[in-house]
Amino acid sequence: MSMKKLLLLAVVVILSNYAYAQQALWGGQEIVSPEINPDNTVTFRYVAPKAIRVQVTGDFLPSEKVQTPMGEFDGPGFADLVEGENGLWEFTTPFSLTPELYSYSFIVDGLKTHDPNNVYQIRDVASVTNIFIMNDGRDGLYGVKDVPHGSVTRRWYDSPGLQCQRRITIYTPPGYENSNQSYPVFYLLHGSGGDEEAWIALGRASQILDNLIAQGKAKPMIVVMPNGHTQNPAAPGESSHGFFKPRMGGGPREAVASMEDTFGDILKFVESNYRVKKNKANRAVAGLSMGGMHSSRISAQYPNTFDYIGIFSAPPVVTTMRSGNQDPNAEKEFMKKLETQKKNGYKLYWIACGNTDFLYNGVIESMKKMDEINFPYVYRESSGGHTWDNWRIYLTEFAPMLFK
Repeated sequence: MSMKKLLLLAVVVILSNYAYAQQALWGGQEIVSPEINPDNTVTFRYVAPKAIRVQVTGDFLPSEKVQTPMGEFDGPGFADLVEGENGLWEFTTPFSLTPELYSYSFIVDGLKTHDPNNVYQIRDVASVTNIFIMNDGRDGLYGVKDVPHGSVTRRWYDSPGLQCQRRITIYTPPGYENSNQSYPVFYLLHGSGGDEEAWIALGRASQILDNLIAQGKAKPMIVVMPNGHTQNPAAPGESSHGFFKPRMGGGPREAVASMEDTFGDILKFVESNYRVKKNKANRAVAGLSMGGMHSSRISAQYPNTFDYIGIFSAPPVVTTMRSGNQDPNAEKEFMKKLETQKKNGYKLYWIACGNTDFLYNGVIESMKKMDEINFPYVYRESSGGHTWDNWRIYLTEFAPMLFK
């Protein structure tokens, strides 16, 4: 082969490799999925020339009942994609979607997988799904707007009660770094499937606070988001425990103390390291599900510490377990703490729950017990179940009521 032909072949190989590299760099497929249409329907696309069946599942579809070891729950629905030319499967929602953050996955011949044309993904416990936002979410509060932004940091604090260093997420409001001002503090707790990243990732807490503050609907505040699983120092993969598989409420070691008993370690860290107003009128605590139960216990265990308490999708009157058995005196002990909390006074005790939530009956029964001792509260009932779309809404409604 002549030198000229060798040079030509080399050029062809280089260009081919360059083109392949560029294809890998830019994602290869020129497919839009999901595509939000002008009428607010959404089209999903997936290329699978050899597939027999392609489905999409997500919380934008009508829910279906799912049987689990913990009972029957509302789960995301399913829809079939239709195959077109060149193995391109498509599905367009037959209805317009309301403003919200939605999650979804594809199921290809029974195998659950992500959308290769959507880089936006989120982890919830051990599941990773794609996400998209319709019209910046409820009241436009979930999107990133051209407004002043707060800062989100991950810090480590010492917890003598848990005998370890623990990771915590803290939101400071716009302008915090450049001012000498002191701020009120909102302690925001996650559920049994979450960790210190849950409210930032799934709850859109920083976007919601940025937008509410910019609109003058919420006061500038520091938001503290701890890890409520006392057996875990941090979110999966973020501690010396390594890349263990996440599971509901689980961790690599046994907890040596409860969240309630060691919450003072968090208070001490925040009030020693941040410019905060250190009085009851400028402290709030709220949480969802397990975090709601934590919030009711913490506010009762520290009865003159919080003026604002929020219980999202959780029964406020909770009992404890001792040695694996139900403690018959736990409810009586807790009701005594509520009596003390009532006498000390507070400004807002806000309870919110969806009317199809599996904990709904427990919430109703709890409020009956609170009524027996004339414990003041405000109840907000929504539609829907034990889901993030409700908890994000509750945050948008609860935060503006704080520190008035």
